[in-house]
Amino acid sequence: MSQVNSDPGTVLKAKRFGLPSFPDVMVGPFGHLADERTRLAGLSWNHFDARPVDATIGAELSGIDLTAGVSDAALAELRDALHAYKVIFFRDQPLTAEQHVALASRFGELEVHPFFPSNTSEPALVRFEKGADTGGYENGWHHDVTWREMPSAAAMLHALQVPATGGDTLFCDMAAAYEGLPGSVKTRIDNLDAVHDYVASFGQTVPANKQQEMRELYPEATHPVVVRHEATGAKLLYVNRFFTSHIVGISDSESRDLIDLLARQSDTLEYQCRFRWENDSVAFWDNRAVQHYAASDYWPSIRIMERASIVGERPTC
Repeated sequence: MSQVNSDPGTVLKAKRFGLPSFPDVMVGPFGHLADERTRLAGLSWNHFDARPVDATIGAELSGIDLTAGVSDAALAELRDALHAYKVIFFRDQPLTAEQHVALASRFGELEVHPFFPSNTSEPALVRFEKGADTGGYENGWHHDVTWREMPSAAAMLHALQVPATGGDTLFCDMAAAYEGLPGSVKTRIDNLDAVHDYVASFGQTVPANKQQEMRELYPEATHPVVVRHEATGAKLLYVNRFFTSHIVGISDSESRDLIDLLARQSDTLEYQCRFRWENDSVAFWDNRAVQHYAASDYWPSIRIMERASIVGERPTC
């Protein structure tokens, strides 16, 4: 019996290609991740240690106590780490609601969400309390509140009670997602705008007598399909199925197909990291640079989280 003695990858020369029977299913290495992966692996910090979680996204930080008061110098490094890793994680941080708000507010003004209940003592803390009577409906890829004229710049999520299994949160690097697109698609989308609207996700929760008031408070928002990160300069995909209504200047069918094509980039495992929660874990993510997905696989178990979100700037291309 003859045998091929070399790894097939030697013949394929580290390139991506479509499977013969399914040419739209691409396999092979994501070479465009290499430079960012190398850069992140070489970073070091003075006020904490960081362990990268995945190729270009995510790091678990240790050696810093968020409950003890963070110095200005450490806060500046945390901001830099957030921009570098796109999402940073902490363990064993038993923040009170007051400490959570105080820390998050040092990164900027906090927003109050009009559709989610808050912690009763801290209006800036959105409270996600799930159990047998309340399902988790955040299990789709999205940036938070893109229906705002000035969507969140970042969000800090604290786990108060989590199930023994399930309830992980996944994050996707939207710079890697953009860079991985074919050149023809990049050219097509670089100067397009998209309309974002709360109605598809939250409209059914608004009483009929409040709908006009909410529409006046939160009109449709138009943002570039590809935005520039204000700190890093990276190009980022900025559409999602939850809140993106349509793309300006093309037909409804083209718009739907293009949104779906771009949204499917978040399904690429190589662009993702996954965080398994423990009680008093914290995730702090850059809401421009990443999309997130809260796995809803723990019903009817209890999962209680609180989130503080920092008001951002108007997205630009």
